[in-house]
Amino acid sequence: MNGQLNWFKGGLLLGAAFLVAVAFVKPIGVSTQFVIADGIVWNLFSDTVVQKNPESKSGYSSSNAYLNKSGGKYAKNIANPINYSFIFVLAMVAGAFLSSRLGGPQATAMDRSAPEVWRQRFGENPTLRYVTVFFAGVLVLFGARLAGGCTSGHMMSGMMQTSLSGYLFAVGAFAIGVPAAILVYKRN
Repeated sequence: MNGQLNWFKGGLLLGAAFLVAVAFVKPIGVSTQFVIADGIVWNLFSDTVVQKNPESKSGYSSSNAYLNKSGGKYAKNIANPINYSFIFVLAMVAGAFLSSRLGGPQATAMDRSAPEVWRQRFGENPTLRYVTVFFAGVLVLFGARLAGGCTSGHMMSGMMQTSLSGYLFAVGAFAIGVPAAILVYKRN
């Protein structure tokens, strides 16, 4: 019974965190920060990526059309990365690390192995699993940028704010995800 309640408690805590974020700061969404991180690295090697521009809405502009969107908003975030969203992403990484160190019993070798459904279909080879997960992550990130936001921004924040696009994104994600899982794992 305790394992069954954990999802419920987790859902309530996640909903509360999203509600607090929307009420006091802004909706949660993190995929844009990958673009900002790329831009920060790019800006280290090129002086032309981000420039101060007093005529721009944000005070910054970029030679890159994507970074120049919304009056140079992304260009400004690259020039001044210490903002709520970037700190939020860093805090997620730090929180995950702390959780792994302080969160109860340490994982055993069995806990670190692939899920049973993966092992039945693809075997025990960890390299195949890591490569697959890496490319799946790249595909998800590409899709998130193509859609203009990630699942936390579109689905979770969007649905919480009763955004029609949030609901449509959720329907689309499950309409593709469920058949893809059935196809990959060959299950009925």
